[in-house]
Amino acid sequence: MSNNQLICIVDDDHSMLRMLTRGMSAAGFDVASFASAEALVNSGQITEASCVILDIDLPGISGLDLQQKFNERGRDVPIIVISGQATEKTRQRVLQQGAVAFFDKPFNLESLLAAVNSAASPTPA
Repeated sequence: MSNNQLICIVDDDHSMLRMLTRGMSAAGFDVASFASAEALVNSGQITEASCVILDIDLPGISGLDLQQKFNERGRDVPIIVISGQATEKTRQRVLQQGAVAFFDKPFNLESLLAAVNSAASPTPA
């Protein structure tokens, strides 16, 4: 059963990507999973996304660079950043650049799901 909200997940760790995909799917979201930022951009699905879960440390274009590109292009999709090695400076940077949440790996899936539900919910007009 889908709630018709697409969550794009970008992580180069295959087991993390699989766990997040299963968790978001079980919560009723449509999910598109990508092992790189380039794969997400090339898919064209970013225009349909209600939320992006984005790892920082990616091969090629980093999560930080992708977030910055979205900002420069005025793409207003909620981004939740995840990382296994981020510093406090990096955490502050992604939040200042507009990420709606930041989670250190390992994280509680229920907490991440709550952040996704909040970020993906349409704001009342």
